Formats: sequence, C-alpha cells, structure tokens
Amino acid sequence: MINLTNKVAIVTGGGKGIGESISRVLAKQGASVHILDIDKENGTRVAESINTSGKKALFHYCDLTNHDAIDDIFKNVYKQSESLDILINNAGIAHIGNVETTTPNDIDRLYNVNIKSVYSCLHFGIPLMKKSGGGSIVNMASIASVVGLADRFAYTMSKGAVYSLTFSIAKDYVNDNIRCNAVGPGRVHTPLVDNYLKDNYTGQEQEMFEKLSKTQPIGRMGKPEEIANLVAYLCSDEAAFTTGSFYPIDGGFQTLNT
Repeated sequence: MINLTNKVAIVTGGGKGIGESISRVLAKQGASVHILDIDKENGTRVAESINTSGKKALFHYCDLTNHDAIDDIFKNVYKQSESLDILINNAGIAHIGNVETTTPNDIDRLYNVNIKSVYSCLHFGIPLMKKSGGGSIVNMASIASVVGLADRFAYTMSKGAVYSLTFSIAKDYVNDNIRCNAVGPGRVHTPLVDNYLKDNYTGQEQEMFEKLSKTQPIGRMGKPEEIANLVAYLCSDEAAFTTGSFYPIDGGFQTLNT
C-alpha cells in the first residue's frame, strides 16, 4: 500500500545500519533519497546500490555537527528537486557509562551528534517543507527515551531530548501540513552490535549476543528492515492522521519486561 513516488527524502546517517535500511526501503517505495553521512565509503556504496536497482539515491558527505554544512546541503537538495517531503533524523552515536564515569567531553559529543544535528536539520528542513506544501518528519529516538537502561546516562539523556522535541515540532507545525513522529527501537542487530561485542567480549561474542537478544521478550533482536518499514509507513499518506506520536518497536521490551 505504501507509495512514496515523487517524494523527496533526506536520511541522516543513511550509509549503514538502520539508516541504510531506511534509505533502501524509502527508495524501494519510490522516493528520491538523499543520504547524508560522514562515512563516504558506505554512503556512496548504498547510493550506488540503490541506483543500480533502478531506484533513486544521492550521497552527500556531511559532518552533521556542522550547522552551516547542513544548511548548504539542504539548500542544494531543494534546488535540485524543488521539494522536500520527508526528513529522517536517524544519525546518532552511542555511549556507555553512568553519570560518574561520563565526562564533559562525552556530554558534548553526544549533544552535538544526537541533539544538535537534529535541531539543525529541523531548522533548515522545516522551511523547505513549508514551501513544499508539507511533509513528514521521523525522529529516531530509542527505547532508552522512556525506559531506564544501566550505564547509558548520556545516551539516554540525548534520546530523551529527541523524544520530547518531537512533540514540540508536531504541535508547532500541525497547521503547515507537517507531521512529526518518533520511533523508539529496542536492540537491533546492526554492525554496531557486532563491533561492540568484538571489542568488549572477545571470545564470548555468541554468548553475549544471545544474552542481549533474550532481554527482549520476543526472544531476538530487531532487524534493521523492520524499523525501516515502520518509518516508511509514517512517511506515507497512509499515515496522514498520525502526528505527535512515539512508536516503540522493541520486541515487547518496554511493556512486557517485569
């Protein structure tokens, strides 16, 4: 049912993991996808793969902590396409530690990537959406936005900000035909998980993978494409009545863990 033909989308952090799946699913449903990422190799790979499949994508190198660079890219996207219909604020970084072990530099790094970049994309994207007649924004929050996770102080703080700003954007721009929702994934099996296990549990990777998988009542980690399918729905006309909402997609982690 989902049809994104002629829609122009920007996906931050679209070069790998959940962002890669979002880029691919949006393109598969007909959108022209602009991938913003600091990872040139993977961003280029994903865009080229989408184009080879007969769909449309373009990679833009972008340091998402650079406010002015985001401005330039958004202006160029709109100049090329004369529209901006979909904005996916997906880029983010993780951090492990409690309030005692988290340094000021850690806080600044998480703020710049996980919060400030979202602000910058909204700041420059919303005026273009208004010129386009409206659009859909999906902010990638986390189950950590609403559930306490051990040793995730700075990460939880940053995703809590993404969760709450979603409601503010939805309220402020509902009369401009701009919808804004947030998605809260639980643990999703991406290369980030594999690298984390390799770096921290050498020789015990499989054991720890199974342990982390079982923390979700459904008994496994999510797949990136499962998150992407929900995002695509929220971007579509089928979700036209949906704004100012938070969607956990966590295998029951939030509500079934007792």
